Amino acid sequence: MSGIVVTFGEIMGRIAAPENLRLRQARQFDMTYAGAEASVAASICNFGGRARYVTALPKHALAEATMDSIRSVGIDTQFVLRTDQGRLGLYFLETGANQRPSNVIYDREDSAIAITTADQYDWDGILAGAQWLHLSGITPALSSNAAEATRVAALKAKEAGATVSIDLNFRGKLWKWDPSKSARELAQTTMKGILPFVDVVIANEEDCHDVLGIQAGDTDVHSGALDTSRYPDVARQVVKQFPNVSQVAITLRESLSATHNNWGAMLYDAPSDKAAFAPLDADGKYQSYEIKNLVDRVGGGDSFAGGLIFSMMTPELSEPTTAVKYAVAASCLKHSIKGDFNYSTRAEVEALMGGSASGRVVR
Repeated sequence: MSGIVVTFGEIMGRIAAPENLRLRQARQFDMTYAGAEASVAASICNFGGRARYVTALPKHALAEATMDSIRSVGIDTQFVLRTDQGRLGLYFLETGANQRPSNVIYDREDSAIAITTADQYDWDGILAGAQWLHLSGITPALSSNAAEATRVAALKAKEAGATVSIDLNFRGKLWKWDPSKSARELAQTTMKGILPFVDVVIANEEDCHDVLGIQAGDTDVHSGALDTSRYPDVARQVVKQFPNVSQVAITLRESLSATHNNWGAMLYDAPSDKAAFAPLDADGKYQSYEIKNLVDRVGGGDSFAGGLIFSMMTPELSEPTTAVKYAVAASCLKHSIKGDFNYSTRAEVEALMGGSASGRVVR
């Protein structure tokens, strides 16, 4: 991988109750720094690629700690905008177990990125030398300013000749900045103004339904079983709505409990009208990774996006079947790592791709 990947979005303080305590039980909390787009950039750097992260942050010590965390994995932060107004967004995490789901509480209103307008970013400098721009549906959910900045970023990237990807990432708790619309209505209206500039869409089935009104037949994502045969048609419907989209990746999570998930994905290539699934069994049939002792699923989708972008930009990994295989293996490993960032290396991902899944000690 030789090109630069730019990611744009909010980074926050992550305040988590330790172990599996409920938030109301905890008297001490673990604090790290994370956000969807920063997590994608971290994955790319940890795989050996180059990533530039763009956001807006206030001028204080907590924001400096945030900057330290993203610089520590090699992310280029030269275009992070430091502001005199606005605050550092926060989210509070309660990690579930067994049949009790995890829960997130957001505290992001009036954050620096939410009040910063699109024209305050140096898009020409940000996109100089960039081969790829990655966005998510989380940042435009924060405010009209953040939504417009996301749209302008996609537009400027297309004008600069970069590939643009977006993870739909519907967050119903965040889409509130236009009280005249429901969360789904606001998401659909906003995202349909951004998607015409996008080449690669990343989503799960819930995202496709909530943001685009597309559903995989009668599949119920909460039932613990997915009918994977329906997903190529979901991807085709995305491309039908937005003919500019050339690839659609759909993650396939079967949630058997908070700590037991099955995990895989599909990558649909529109020009060839072919879908590739991963992982596969010895007979070439889809067989998901079984993650029985899940450590932390937050950031799992972002690690998939990071793995997919890295593989699609790396010639020896870019063939669709290989690319989705790499992305799924990368995100499978992330489920074993505490925190939002995926600290897995390319060598570790390729070992899992090759069948090394026993977890034996490497000596």
